[in-house]
Amino acid sequence: MARAVGDLLAEFDAQLEEDLEVPPSWNVAPTDPVPIVLERLIDGGTVRQLHVARWGLVPSWAKDPRIGSSMINARSETVLEKPAFRKAIKSRRCAVPADGYYEWKQGTGKAKQPYYVHPGEGRGLVFAGLYEWWKGPSKAEGGPGRWMLSTSFLTTDTPPPGSESTVFGKLTELHDRVPLPMGKEAMEAWLDPEVDDAAALVDLVRSGVKDVAADWRVDSVGPAVGNVRNNGPELIQPVEALF
Repeated sequence: MARAVGDLLAEFDAQLEEDLEVPPSWNVAPTDPVPIVLERLIDGGTVRQLHVARWGLVPSWAKDPRIGSSMINARSETVLEKPAFRKAIKSRRCAVPADGYYEWKQGTGKAKQPYYVHPGEGRGLVFAGLYEWWKGPSKAEGGPGRWMLSTSFLTTDTPPPGSESTVFGKLTELHDRVPLPMGKEAMEAWLDPEVDDAAALVDLVRSGVKDVAADWRVDSVGPAVGNVRNNGPELIQPVEALF
């Protein structure tokens, strides 16, 4: 995710509640800060805002924020049932912008080939996400009484029915799950805090995956992305696959 704050505000027609920085990253890792777009009811009106959240949702009831490192994703099929997500799915939904994401193909032994999945024509991605606020006790990360904003994005199975010959055929070779992307209309409904039929929203977003991902590309990239200390645009440059 390497877009500037001003570009994100313009793209999503969002506001800032306070000044923030969104550092560009070509190798986002769990617990890293990521931008999210959400809508809140303020003075009787709906306001769309850009925030920065920690990747890995920390439920409000958690005793330790480190639990978030195991909650970077939420399965769309069971998100309404899981204790960590079932409150957020009803009223704390967000959009998580990204330029692309990585998957790995397992080779012989420990060998893995990374792939960069991204839309064509330089467009960005928007994943369906959830967010939570967590208030830390005096000895927790963040200091006494500090609020932490965290997020997870939803995933779905791949490939959708009838799409085996599209990009999903390639994605299925890499992983049986895919982050749940949204088109513009689905995102508008997903963000609306006054819509409380969470099951219908999940179905809406899932039904559009095939169309949203129609022009996705899957490029083989170099192994340097496997080390989180590496971070730069060279990580997404296509290379010949090792296998």
